[in-house]
Amino acid sequence: MLVPVVVAVVVLVNVLGGDAGDDGTAAREPAEIEGTAPPERADLPPLPVEVPPVTPEADQYCPAVMSSLPLELAGEPSRPVRSDSPFAYAWGEPPVVLVCGVERPAGWVVGASAIQINGVQWYVDTGDPDTTVWTTVDRPVYVEISLPASVDSAPVTALTAGLAQALPYQEPVPGE
Repeated sequence: MLVPVVVAVVVLVNVLGGDAGDDGTAAREPAEIEGTAPPERADLPPLPVEVPPVTPEADQYCPAVMSSLPLELAGEPSRPVRSDSPFAYAWGEPPVVLVCGVERPAGWVVGASAIQINGVQWYVDTGDPDTTVWTTVDRPVYVEISLPASVDSAPVTALTAGLAQALPYQEPVPGE
């Protein structure tokens, strides 16, 4: 009767405990994980980005914006930027560029219209035939997203939820 009990114990150890190592503990191999690799920055040269001087408001609010930005935007990988501020970011070629802490847009005056996307109000400047500039107007700092004119609003829409979480609402104040 002892043989079946010993066989049962050996089977249980092998099934539940796996192979034992030299020290009697279960030997474990690394788990194999399937899936896609996380996105990485594009292998593009650094993009020079002109930025305004960093203000105390930008130092206060922009780090939250920058930490919320995705590595991939509308199918385009992020790319390195060269600027005098840590609050600039870009994706793809031709680039989509975000700058946090910009000045109020010159065209954002009383009577100018704004577009609301997912609770964030944007002033849209289409004055340059090559670039469309979207600027938040209802947050404690202005955030500007420059898109090639050939790109629709998908990148702006994709970034809006993160901006709304990173920056509290503030009543818009157009210029005179």
